[in-house]
Amino acid sequence: MAAVTAARRGIRVTLTETTDWLGGVLTAQGVPPDEHFWIEQFGSTATYRDYRNSVREYYRRHYPLTDAASRRRAFNPGGAKVSDLCHEPRVTVAVLENLVAPLRGSGQLRLLMEHEPVAAETDGDRITAVTVRSRRTGASTTISAEWVIDASETGEVLPLAGVEYVTGTEARAETGEPHAAEVADPLNMQPVSVCFVLDHQPEEDHTIDRPEGYGLYKADRTVDWPNGQLSLTAPHPKTRKPVQHQFWPNPDDDPTAIRPDYADQRVGSMDRNLWTFRRIAARANFRPGAYPSDLTLVNWPQIDYWGGPVFDHPDADAHVRAARELSRSFLYWLQTEAPRPDGGTGWPGLRLRGDVLGDADDGLAKTPYIRESRRIRAEHTIVEQELSLAVRGAAGAVSYPDSVGVGMYRIDLHPSTGGDPYIDIGCCPFELPLGALVPIRVENLLPGAKNIGTTHITNGAYRMPLMEWNIGEVTGHLIAFCAQHKATPRQVRADEELLADFLREIEEAGVERHWPRIAGY
Repeated sequence: MAAVTAARRGIRVTLTETTDWLGGVLTAQGVPPDEHFWIEQFGSTATYRDYRNSVREYYRRHYPLTDAASRRRAFNPGGAKVSDLCHEPRVTVAVLENLVAPLRGSGQLRLLMEHEPVAAETDGDRITAVTVRSRRTGASTTISAEWVIDASETGEVLPLAGVEYVTGTEARAETGEPHAAEVADPLNMQPVSVCFVLDHQPEEDHTIDRPEGYGLYKADRTVDWPNGQLSLTAPHPKTRKPVQHQFWPNPDDDPTAIRPDYADQRVGSMDRNLWTFRRIAARANFRPGAYPSDLTLVNWPQIDYWGGPVFDHPDADAHVRAARELSRSFLYWLQTEAPRPDGGTGWPGLRLRGDVLGDADDGLAKTPYIRESRRIRAEHTIVEQELSLAVRGAAGAVSYPDSVGVGMYRIDLHPSTGGDPYIDIGCCPFELPLGALVPIRVENLLPGAKNIGTTHITNGAYRMPLMEWNIGEVTGHLIAFCAQHKATPRQVRADEELLADFLREIEEAGVERHWPRIAGY
């Protein structure tokens, strides 16, 4: 959205993508969008709303939906607990390709797929060029540009260009956050997860080969996991007490009756069935026979890999491989040892649907689901005290005069690479300050994803796709505004008139800057 927005406003853009799918978390990582309770009414940019509508319209145009599903305004393809729009990642790929198509045709946007940044050139406080390398051919391309937006999953340009950044946990003495660590640890990060998609063919055997690391993962007993990760018992994020989940494929449920977790609506015992947690295609939404089985996305606590960081660490690549091994080990456990309601063990009919995720060699998602990135040292760093419900209470989250967006999600920290357990903190609906997008020194780089000025704690709330979309869109607007006014982002934020003009522009473009205030209840 950073690229699309800037290009639509007349800026010539080169967009690079590491994989062969646009979209990051929603596509190559395979994760449906976690959102908030009010998403069908308000609380997003206009373009994000268009995206959601486009996903549903794509299904109506191209998929064999039942008449009832096709007519449903808030159609949820997966009928899942985690989101009102759980769907197959290829649909988002198609929607995003439609977004960039006219810009590519006009030459306004150049797209380099399967390219990754490998070097950057700087002149003082400016980045003058970034070199990217093709993952297919190994050939390098150097891109000279006036502006750089780092919308990568882990803030890959920041170390290449010497941009000041933070990783891992900050010390409480630095941030004052109630839940911050006593001592800073740059390598203590949220875990990654390598997701995969399953269907169920009960008359067939799709058991994979036993992964080499299966025995180690089976024997491991991490704190708060009495039966280990290869089980259906996982700690509750708030209480950390063991919760016994259930699992059975293809329940005869009504997908319209299941609402996301944030609505806190219980649907009998269905809320404990992991199959429906992140289901991306509910067969009852499609004409009889079109989908012999549901499709469910496995992004559950059992595949959270906290063995070590996947960037800024000498063994980063090994940790990525280990994360993939954990996911395949859990799949093998489901197929061979998972308890069944009938008293038996194992579901050999579970079929790994790598085709749904783009056919990676091992059948898993193309890339790991990244929860935590490098984070710029920003003019304003968002801390827990600004949005925590326990701290702010009825006053609500801090309202920023330079707000450029809104978001809502709890502070959700999974067990970390440094050994921390779950940290789950309730939040007020919060805003996105422009100051969190402005680096303390570099003048022509902006963060375009989860690499903004948050802490380890607040990243847990700001890392969601809806907020990343908002961040990207705003940075595209900001670059176009700066180019027009011959100003830097720092100058825009500091100058009262420039800031007012910019905020007016993004509001007119459909960016919600503040949450509605409702009184009298």
